[in-house]
Amino acid sequence: MDVPAKSIIILDFGSQYTQLIARRIRELNVYSLIVRYNTSAEKIKLLDPSGIILSGGPASVYSENAPAIDPEIFNLNIPILGICYGLQLMVHVLGGKVDSSSNREFGHAELIINETSPLLHDLGDKQRVWMSHSDKVLSIPSEFESIAETENTRHAAIADNSKKIFGIQFHPEVAHTPCGMKLLHNFVFSVCGCAANWSMSSFIETTIPDMQSKIKNDKVILGLSGGVDSSVTALLLQKAIGDNLICVFVNNGLLRSGEPEFIEEVFSNRFLLNLHVENASDQFLQKLEGITEPESKRKIIGHEFIEVFNNVAERFKNVVYLAQGTTYPDVIESVSINDNPSAVIKSHHNVGGLPETMNLELIEPLRTLFKDEVREVGRQLGLPGELNWRQPFPGPGLAVRIIGAVDKVGLDVLRKADKIVHDEMVRAEFYYRVWQSFAVLLPVRSVGVMGDERTYENAIALRIVESSDGMTADWARLPHELLSKISNRIINEVHGINRVCYDISSKPPGTIEWE
Repeated sequence: MDVPAKSIIILDFGSQYTQLIARRIRELNVYSLIVRYNTSAEKIKLLDPSGIILSGGPASVYSENAPAIDPEIFNLNIPILGICYGLQLMVHVLGGKVDSSSNREFGHAELIINETSPLLHDLGDKQRVWMSHSDKVLSIPSEFESIAETENTRHAAIADNSKKIFGIQFHPEVAHTPCGMKLLHNFVFSVCGCAANWSMSSFIETTIPDMQSKIKNDKVILGLSGGVDSSVTALLLQKAIGDNLICVFVNNGLLRSGEPEFIEEVFSNRFLLNLHVENASDQFLQKLEGITEPESKRKIIGHEFIEVFNNVAERFKNVVYLAQGTTYPDVIESVSINDNPSAVIKSHHNVGGLPETMNLELIEPLRTLFKDEVREVGRQLGLPGELNWRQPFPGPGLAVRIIGAVDKVGLDVLRKADKIVHDEMVRAEFYYRVWQSFAVLLPVRSVGVMGDERTYENAIALRIVESSDGMTADWARLPHELLSKISNRIINEVHGINRVCYDISSKPPGTIEWE
């Protein structure tokens, strides 16, 4: 695992905000990387980071199976910032005391800064911060001093200035802590000595030669779906290896209306890529017949994708690599609970659904990027806006937007409803203003009335959300007139649907996709 010089490593102890920490560091134009909480000091030393952040987490340091840390990390002479659980774990390991508190703090608190420290430089005497903890620090290790407190927490921030080790009980990464970015700025630049040299331009400049060095004269097969992730991957690889890139579009029968035709027109005619179209619809649908469990669907689809790519690879000489548009949220959401204290959310077909043995080696140039970073790379590479700002579409396609078993009848119904959603969102100029907008076919039938006759048909759920990176999301407050038009068209034009519902759940606790 290679990381740029002057980077920040984040040990993930299961906090819902860990990814947000990484985003905030990158917003400072410094590279950040999330690693497992139990990564050894030896491995971290090899990564040579400029700083280490210990994330929060839901556990108590005294709980059975509480995520622990390699204590040698505190002897690496690398600046460390512990946040919430990260603070408590630090104190526990270094000889202080942590205990449950009778006065829990969840929400805003007033931070009173009582000692000077490079971490809290230029923050004034008081700051509004966001707390989320039940345990608290009772006593700190002998080398530390308390530098800030709240009404209920004496040691809200502590410091060992000589070793550049700091801990805070609040969350600087959330918007509810107004001074949070300033604090992180102090840690990253004043304490760790990082330079603000991480950008998408620098990513492109380093990624292309890295891929050239890795791939050499071998050939690469890219699973091109037409989404922004695979499209940007294609442009990066085309710049790196030219004609040695073989783009493969798999029609798995789970695509949106008109998708195969659109992909061929754009990438064969406009981009002049070496595109091979594989129609494997029957193969995928046969494997999915009768399967209702979401994780099983995803793993079956992932396996079949690899089978198709392996078969295609046999037609060409010197094919060694399979390229995928895997992004950081894909990797994070597919982490195994055996490796990380945060729970599995869902497996992505291009992460958790891969078979144990493959004939091709994976290459994933976007694996460390969030979605908005991928779009910026696409913009800099000249990807047209109609593709660069296209809404995300799940790798398993419509299979995870049909709740229950997948068949051709249900797919036909869902495609028609989904196209209406797309067309009306575009017409109302809302398509590019939201993160995703799509239809979900529910295994629910209800009574309705059409033309004075009783109907007993299925329901469609509309899922339309706003987000900046897909890690968190909220339902879009669309005009009622637009929702009414979408609903009326679906009920009137899609045979088999007599009811349309609007999903008003956020992520978390829900996910954007239903499966």
